[in-house]
Parts: sequence; C-alpha cells; structure tokens
Amino acid sequence: MKKFIVTVAIALGFVALLYLAFINHNEAYEAGIARNLFTGETTLQSSGYNLTAFWVQVAHMDTRPTRVCVTTTARAFNCRLVQFEPGAWREFIAVQGFRYYWWANRLSFNWGYDEEYRGVRDLLRGYGFGVKKYKFTTVLRDYSDE
Repeated sequence: MKKFIVTVAIALGFVALLYLAFINHNEAYEAGIARNLFTGETTLQSSGYNLTAFWVQVAHMDTRPTRVCVTTTARAFNCRLVQFEPGAWREFIAVQGFRYYWWANRLSFNWGYDEEYRGVRDLLRGYGFGVKKYKFTTVLRDYSDE
C-alpha cells in the first residue's frame, strides 16, 4: 500500500511538472501573446489550452472592455472605457515590447489610491488617454466618474 501511494504521488508530481512546463491556458476573453526565447518569434495564441515548449513565455492580454481612470479628486472628465484589440498585437509588441505585463512593476506601493499602476490595465490607461492613437486600443466610451 505504501509503495502504491508513493507511485501515485510521483505520477501526480510528474503530471503537475509537465503541466507547469508545457501547458498554458487562455480564457475565452484573453489573447495569449507567446514569445520563443531562443528564436524571438512571437505568435498569438487562441483561447483554451495551448501546448508550448518550456522556453516559450506567454503574456495574457485581457480583451474585455476595461474602465480606466486618471487618478484625481476632480469630478470632471477622468474615465474611459478602453479595449485591447488582439488583431493588432504585432503593433502592440512593436511599440511596447514583450514582457509579462502583469508582473511589471509588481512591487509598487500606491497608498491612498484605488488604482493599480501595473499590468495590462495600466497599459490601457496610458494608451487610452494618450494623444497618439494606436490600432491595438479602442476607446469605447468617455464618461465622468460620478
């Protein structure tokens, strides 16, 4: 019995290691941008489970409309509804570069504000309020925070 338990534990550990090294999952509302560390090739992954080599990094981009706001106490125009357009992912990589956008600046401390200054939401805030417009972001609506 003890040998069986050890065998099952080793098999489960092997399956977990296989999953962590070679499989990634994109939700239906995410676009996965994969980058091969050896060749530098980038591709767009479909939703669901994707089998990749362990040297391929995948950044998950949320494609749902996101409310982004400029942090201010003013009651004027300070929010927009912005959406990432996965069809223009190559332009996004050309402008922004590739990295784990969620992990970027993970140790920032913003006491006193509800907004995070990191991740995809922060990128959308910057491009949503930027003067230059890019194909990979669409401003769906401007509204004030009331």
